Amino acid sequence: MQDHWAIVGAGIAGIAAARRLVAAGRRVTLLDKSRGIGGRMATRRVGDLQFDHGAQFVTARGEVFSAALAGLEAEGHAAPWVGQGHVGTPGMSALPKGLAAGLTVVGNQEIRILRRGPDGWTLSTADGPAAVDGNGGFAGVVLAVPAPQAIPLAASAGAVWPGLGRVRYAPCWALMLAFDQGSVDLASSLRPSGDAAIGWIARDDSKPGRTGTSATVVVHATPAWSRAHLEETQEAVAAQLLAAFRATTGATAEPEYAAAHRWRYALVEEALGEPFLWDGALGIGACGDWCIGARVEAAFDSGDALGAAITG
Repeated sequence: MQDHWAIVGAGIAGIAAARRLVAAGRRVTLLDKSRGIGGRMATRRVGDLQFDHGAQFVTARGEVFSAALAGLEAEGHAAPWVGQGHVGTPGMSALPKGLAAGLTVVGNQEIRILRRGPDGWTLSTADGPAAVDGNGGFAGVVLAVPAPQAIPLAASAGAVWPGLGRVRYAPCWALMLAFDQGSVDLASSLRPSGDAAIGWIARDDSKPGRTGTSATVVVHATPAWSRAHLEETQEAVAAQLLAAFRATTGATAEPEYAAAHRWRYALVEEALGEPFLWDGALGIGACGDWCIGARVEAAFDSGDALGAAITG
């Protein structure tokens, strides 16, 4: 069995695990259901507009992530955002892209089933075995996806982790708005106190490295509001959040662009309470912010710790 590992999920946790494995001499392939990488550390681009519609910024408390963030800043992938933390430059997606430099990532691969054969692990999509180099001979698999998505994958592999079912997430609807410069008067960020609908407003164009000519704004709905409207259409949610935004800020300008995006697994409300899950006999592990808490650094630390456990 070759020492080639598959990581399902190319968010921060999966990238951190891959970095640790590669540093120890393992061969690694990251697979993700999306075209890009980074998960909720995403940047939406629409023509000349761009929005950090997921994670807005990152902070570092521990040595490991602090060192990684310092490296990203030195390479021009990150910069401090006054009063908040660090952001990716020119967008939040620059952070995972910088961390994943040199790693093998295959997109558009929604893995549904894991099977272990005589030569190693096979990862399959709804259409059959994933068409990636090394499939059928993977020495082990890391699941770096939200806990609800990890549950059926772990079950297909025969891994028994009852704690996965305890993890709870809050969803989040995000509204992306663009206005003519000067038509809205907003600070760089705002957390409305006691607002039933809106939990966070950011002027994305106030972040370092942004070069667009429009005033770009990201609005995050509160967990309660997002849950109540979870299955509504993007158009309906965009209209309601725009009305709430106007009521909260007093803005009257008509946006030149408005669109909503649903993050079904946005904020960890109840974490596992362990840094990662690992079944050494099967060669299957799982990691993510859901192991530790609702921070980008928690995702990185979880993946890094699992990678260290695997490599010994």
